[in-house]
Amino acid sequence: MKKCLILLAILLTSVTVSFAQDVNVISPNGRVKAKVQISKEDIRYSVQVADEKIIESSPIAMTLQNGIVLGKNPKLAGGKKFVVNRDVPALFYRKSSIKENYVEWVLNFKGGYKLIFRAYDNGVAYRFETDFKDSIVVKNETVAFNFVSDFPAIVPYVNCERKAGEPIDKLFETSFENTYTTLEHVSQIDDQKLVFLPAMVMLPSGRKVVITESDLRSYPGMYLQNQHNGAALNGCFAPYPVKVEQGGHNNLQYRVKERADYIAKTEGQHAFPWRVIALSEQDKELVDNDLVYLLATPSKVEDCSWIKPGKVAWDWWNNWNIWGVDFKAGINNETYKYYIDFAAKSGIEYVILDEGWAVNLQADLFQVVPEINLPELVQYATSKGVGIVLWAGYAAMDKDMEHVCQHYADMGVKGFKVDFMDRDDQVVVEFYERMAATAAKYHLFVDFHGAYKPTGMNRTYPNVLNYEGVFGLEQCKWMGSDVDMPTYDVTIPFIRMLAGPLDYTQGAMRNASKGSYVPMWSEPMSMGTRCHQLAEYIIFDSPFSMLCDAPTAYLQEPECTEFIAAVPTVWDETKMLDGKVGEYVVTAKRKGDKWYVGVLTNWTARTLTIDLQELGIQSTTATAYLDGPNAYRKGCDYQKKTVNVSADGKLSVEVAPGGGAVFIF
Repeated sequence: MKKCLILLAILLTSVTVSFAQDVNVISPNGRVKAKVQISKEDIRYSVQVADEKIIESSPIAMTLQNGIVLGKNPKLAGGKKFVVNRDVPALFYRKSSIKENYVEWVLNFKGGYKLIFRAYDNGVAYRFETDFKDSIVVKNETVAFNFVSDFPAIVPYVNCERKAGEPIDKLFETSFENTYTTLEHVSQIDDQKLVFLPAMVMLPSGRKVVITESDLRSYPGMYLQNQHNGAALNGCFAPYPVKVEQGGHNNLQYRVKERADYIAKTEGQHAFPWRVIALSEQDKELVDNDLVYLLATPSKVEDCSWIKPGKVAWDWWNNWNIWGVDFKAGINNETYKYYIDFAAKSGIEYVILDEGWAVNLQADLFQVVPEINLPELVQYATSKGVGIVLWAGYAAMDKDMEHVCQHYADMGVKGFKVDFMDRDDQVVVEFYERMAATAAKYHLFVDFHGAYKPTGMNRTYPNVLNYEGVFGLEQCKWMGSDVDMPTYDVTIPFIRMLAGPLDYTQGAMRNASKGSYVPMWSEPMSMGTRCHQLAEYIIFDSPFSMLCDAPTAYLQEPECTEFIAAVPTVWDETKMLDGKVGEYVVTAKRKGDKWYVGVLTNWTARTLTIDLQELGIQSTTATAYLDGPNAYRKGCDYQKKTVNVSADGKLSVEVAPGGGAVFIF
């Protein structure tokens, strides 16, 4: 029986220190250094890589409602240094095992709390841990990133506005979907807006810094704010909701009507989220940074053998728009049997019933529309070797989670796509964990939409296969041509994907070259070429991966469908070969004895030389999906062909504007 928890050999050393004024936390390779400065007044930290200073003296504190301030007038009771070097098994991830090597200092302070700092070769992280007898109320946490200079930044703003003088509370209800804003200076971040995580700061040396968090449990998520138009970013947290009202999208949300003057209520013994500062020497290193996964709590699911990642035929993006059939397509059994037949024929593991199968506006997952006979559909799908997944709104799931999960698991449903939380205050963060644990109890997996960024729950509950928290392909149903999706597509691997998997919902068979895109609800298209869409199945980490287009469209494109059906969704090994934020990315991933290489570019056509030597590939040829000679004017133009690898392990590829390429060895 496969187990999620595996005992590992850990090289562990410890050193004890007492009453130090400064503690240097230095990474195993000696290049990354965090200095923790403990004075009579407060605790501060700074970060540098080699000789390049990044973050200067920045305060660390946590204010409790009873007046105690962790980090104020600190009294260090002692500390221990640990050096850890181990292999961590990774489930349903971009690699099967992660090499973890870090130096950690655990600093014990009088008054019942600890501050833990870790330095990895590719980043720094710290967290508070408390050890109080009674429960505590957290008024606020001081998280500061005081950069040594006013560096450039790439940030995603919360996608709602507030005017000067309006309360910040309205910004805490957001879908966490937006494109990136590139700024010449951190100080240019709009002080009337919030930045959601992850966010990037760019250093003069070419190094990059990505700020995010990990192991977020029973605590609100962190935003960033620039309050004084300086070179500093400060953490900001949604206050605890004390009064909510059901409403929002189709009555499936809880809208906050009143918030408390504190951010969290927790048990006295609590491990607070890791504040993560990921670092890279080269851009491409960010696409394979594992800090969020490594810092998360290990799996709480003992037996994971029942969890089956894979691909899913999706209905909503293509608007149930199938053709050439003798029935009226829509939300009915005939249509879903067509999807099931397509999935079975193509080797697609799942079919999802998105919004519409449950009676609208009732927020009741036991009220099924009369056009749908769920037991019959599940039985039909099972007979074809296909699993059924159900979409569910937040309020509908929250009010009867146990019975819903038990009922549909007994019916044979395999998982839920849970949507429209659109918050990350403590109440919603606790909903995520309760949803994950309840689903695991009934052997159901979860795909979170309307979701904040991943913070490692996919390690703690491996049945959480995917998250949205991305400005995905669904936006092409309504967004204007002023939005630049190809550039966004080659930015998210370096920033958003560092946090964890993303449900971007790729796979469009209608592909628009630059200037030819138009938004269309019923027959949507993607920006960029066909090969751009295919390469996303390799480059984007997505254990539960959608096929966004209609089955009929895929049946008319057998070459592309064959590739999509065969490409893995979890991997044994990942190597980043090349890339530059916002310009292009080249990723290699291995499953078994096959290597897949994906290439994406923005609207700039490129000729790239890919060095395959580090992959150890023996083959002198590869199966390739390449932009066709007219892809610049007709996005769906592509060629499948065999290409040669040179004797020195180099491969040259031309990609069209908004283009891409796929190679299989």
